[in-house]
Amino acid sequence: MSSPSGLSPEVVSVLVADSNQTQSQLLCGALRRQGAFKVASCQSELSECLSILEADPADVLLLADGITDHRERLYELLRGVHSGYPNLAIVLLLDNYDRELVVNSLRAGARGLFCLASMPFKSLCRCITSVHQGQYWTNTEQMRYVIDALSIAPSIHLINSRGLVVLTPREEQTVHLVTEGLNNREVARELNLKENTVKKSLLRIYDKLGVSNRVELVLYALSHSQERSPEQERLEQPA
Repeated sequence: MSSPSGLSPEVVSVLVADSNQTQSQLLCGALRRQGAFKVASCQSELSECLSILEADPADVLLLADGITDHRERLYELLRGVHSGYPNLAIVLLLDNYDRELVVNSLRAGARGLFCLASMPFKSLCRCITSVHQGQYWTNTEQMRYVIDALSIAPSIHLINSRGLVVLTPREEQTVHLVTEGLNNREVARELNLKENTVKKSLLRIYDKLGVSNRVELVLYALSHSQERSPEQERLEQPA
């Protein structure tokens, strides 16, 4: 069926990386039947993922594997794919998870975390569409893990893909307070600013980082942060 404007809906290219051939075939078949996805598959190995992506770039990578028993290999795969294809939206398909897996997977480049055992297939289709549009996909508990990780972390710089700091010190303060859960009025009080000034500052921060809301800002801060050493902290203190 065509869209109301007369244009065909966009087809999202999906690569399913799964070492379980039977599961991969079932998932690929179900996605193809939706009509909204172009689907390919490969083994969940870094070399094969990169080889497939080089030959036929995808919009979304679904990493569906029992690889969570080998977490360092999982994080290495996520970092490798994200480094080679930073615009590729990676969704990690899980049967279960914990705080460490959630936080480190997002740090390594995952854009979405989807629980196959507890969520319906239609939700997976929405997840794919959402991450393709630049959003993040996590449930409430996973988001709480992210917030907790940020709240106990040391002072951080937000950096871009080239490792360059992209925010001013005041903007970094604003981000830190937002990740602690403060609303605009509370941020304004902490920084001795007008609430409208905070709103404008957040809009500039969103524009600099390429995010559109507070949730995406928190996730960006988690995955693009760089810890400062005690020596850096001391040097940055005013004389």
